[in-house]
Amino acid sequence: MPRRTATMLASTLMLFALLCAGVFLKVPYSEMSPGPTVNTLGESHGEPVLNISGHKTYPTTGHLNMTTVRVTGADYDMNLLEAVYGWLAGDTIVVPHENLYPDGKTDKQSTQENAEEFSQSQESAKVAALKQLGIEVPVRVVVSTVVKGSPSEGKLHAGDVIKSVDGAPVAEPGDVAKLVTKHKPGEPVEFTIVPAADAAEAEKAGREPSTTVKVTIVAGKAEDDGHAIVGIRAGVDHTFPFPIDIKLADVGGPSAGLMFALGIVDKLTPADLTGGKFIAGTGTIDDAGKVGPIGGIQLKTIGARKAGARYFLTPAENCASAAAHVPDGLTLVKVSTIGDAEQALEKIAKGDTAGLPSCTTS
Repeated sequence: MPRRTATMLASTLMLFALLCAGVFLKVPYSEMSPGPTVNTLGESHGEPVLNISGHKTYPTTGHLNMTTVRVTGADYDMNLLEAVYGWLAGDTIVVPHENLYPDGKTDKQSTQENAEEFSQSQESAKVAALKQLGIEVPVRVVVSTVVKGSPSEGKLHAGDVIKSVDGAPVAEPGDVAKLVTKHKPGEPVEFTIVPAADAAEAEKAGREPSTTVKVTIVAGKAEDDGHAIVGIRAGVDHTFPFPIDIKLADVGGPSAGLMFALGIVDKLTPADLTGGKFIAGTGTIDDAGKVGPIGGIQLKTIGARKAGARYFLTPAENCASAAAHVPDGLTLVKVSTIGDAEQALEKIAKGDTAGLPSCTTS
C-alpha cells in the first residue's frame, strides 16, 4: 500500500476512533442554553398567562416577556463530543453537573423544588403588584408543614389558619413558637384554627371564614434542649381581595416573579405601561417588591433578543455579568425594586430612554 494512502487510512481510522470515544465517553457536565420566553400580557397554550377577575382590568399592548434557561436533566449523561460542542458554541454554557444538581439531586427532586419555587414566586408577585398599586393584601398565619410522627400529626394540617394559641391572638409565625414554649412537655396546648378546606372555600367565595375549631395538642419534648414542641412550622398566607390566576406550564423556579408582577400592574393600570414596546426581563421578587438576582443571565438576554426584545429589565446584582456580554440591539435596564421597573417602563413607553439606569461591567 502506498505510504500516502496508508497515512490517510490511519488518520481516518484515528478520527473515527476519536469520534467514537467522544460519543461513548461520558463526562460529568451539564449544558445550559436559552429557553423560551413568554409574554406575561399574552397567552400560553391558548390561555391567558394572567387571568384577573372581580376587579376592573384594562387593555394592554406590547410585551413584558419572562425569560427562561433550558438545562439538561439530572439523569442525562453528557458525552465528550456534546461537551466540546457546548464549550465552542456561543449561546450555550457547559458547567459541572454538580453545580446544577448538588448532592445527587434527581430529576424528580429538581422538578419538585422548581415547582415549589415557582408557586412561591407567583404568590410574591401578586402581593408585590397589589402593594405597588396601593391595594391592601391581608396576611394570616397558617400551618406550613406538620412533622411526621409529631404530636400535631393528624390533628393539624398544612393550610390550617391559626387564629390563636391558648386564647392569645396570633399575628405572625413567631408568635406560635413563643406561645408553645411557655408550656412544659406533656402539657396541653389549645389551638384555635380555621381548617384549611374551610379557609380555601371562604377565600374562593370572597368572604371571611365563619367557622373556627379548637384543637388540643399535648406538647412533646425537643431533643436539643428539652423545650416544649408540637411539631409544626408556621408560615404566612395572603388573602387576596380578588382572584389573580397565573397559568404557565413547563416552567419552574423563582426568576419570573418580577415580570409576573409587572404584568399584573399593567393589567390593573389605566395607562399602557409598555407603550407597545417589546420589553423582557427577569428577577425574583419578594412581598415588599425587592428584586433579587437569578442564574443564567447571559443566556436569558440572548433568548430575549432572539425573541425580539429591545429592552431587558436586569436585577442590579446581575448587571455586571449581563453587561459583559450584551446581545446587539438590546438595552439593559438596571432595577432593584418593582418601583424602579415601573418607572423604567413609563420612560420606555414615552421614548424617554436617555435617563434609564443602565448596567455596567463594574
